[in-house]
Amino acid sequence: MEKSKAKQVLSTFTLVFVVLGLGIILSIATPTFLKPTNLMNILRQVSINGILAIGMSLVCLTGGIDLSVGSIVAFSGILTAGMLNFTTLPIPIIVIIAVLVGAAMGLVNGYFVAYWSAPAFVVTLAMMTIGRGLTYIYCDGKPISKLPDEFLKIGKGAVLGGLPVPTVILIIVFIIFATMLAKFKLGRYIYAVGGNAQAAMVSGINVKLVTMLVYVFSGLCCGIAAVVLTARVSAGLPKAGDGYELDAIAATVIGGTSLSGGTGKLWGTLLGALLLGMVNTGLDLLNVTSYYQQVVRGLIILGAILIDTRRNK
Repeated sequence: MEKSKAKQVLSTFTLVFVVLGLGIILSIATPTFLKPTNLMNILRQVSINGILAIGMSLVCLTGGIDLSVGSIVAFSGILTAGMLNFTTLPIPIIVIIAVLVGAAMGLVNGYFVAYWSAPAFVVTLAMMTIGRGLTYIYCDGKPISKLPDEFLKIGKGAVLGGLPVPTVILIIVFIIFATMLAKFKLGRYIYAVGGNAQAAMVSGINVKLVTMLVYVFSGLCCGIAAVVLTARVSAGLPKAGDGYELDAIAATVIGGTSLSGGTGKLWGTLLGALLLGMVNTGLDLLNVTSYYQQVVRGLIILGAILIDTRRNK
């Protein structure tokens, strides 16, 4: 156990140096990288993936996977835009409903994975298709725009002298779930289920309930990310969240959370999300086409999975 913790700490510090090294390389390659506007833009981009990756990390800690995050983001986001346009509900109520819708979709995932013993890959793949279909049905395949300025501040606003609001939201989400993992019984149960579900059951842990809850948390994070994304792009988009599950998985695995479950820290997940954000922005600044960017992102994901596989041998 101590050896595993030592490896995890070493992995996290290694990632810190990788992030710093990448920052130095990009600042030399393109002076625009260090401009305050660009750094704030990176923080905004990282915030959405970071929120999703936190939820993904909780699922992966139990040995599960959630492929539906992008579709849940899309449905929660289009629902948010629709309510802002077609109802008179206060903005805070609309935000709460959107987040709860995400949590409810996560609950469906978790119920079938935990209580029907269905493979997480299949269940969340089905939800990915269902969620995307519901999104197109709701908006008839058309974007929903003309959102109020008060709402747009969630995605475009800044506080404390320039810190983006999405970054503040990410920090709050991180503090809540990091505290849960470190200080509460549920956090210890999540690690125990991922480490050895059979042993956790024998020791009295309600494995099915814990398994279901991590998918609820993932859906909750999707709902939060959906609100931020909708406010950032000023519209509900039917294709929103497309491919986000891959970025969330990549950030999770790069950050040191094992796909086999039982090990990982949310600090590492945030660093993984930051690394991906820096890579994406750096490639944009270097005028690398989106086709090549997809190849680079795919190689990063493959590399992260290979590292995780080797680490768990």
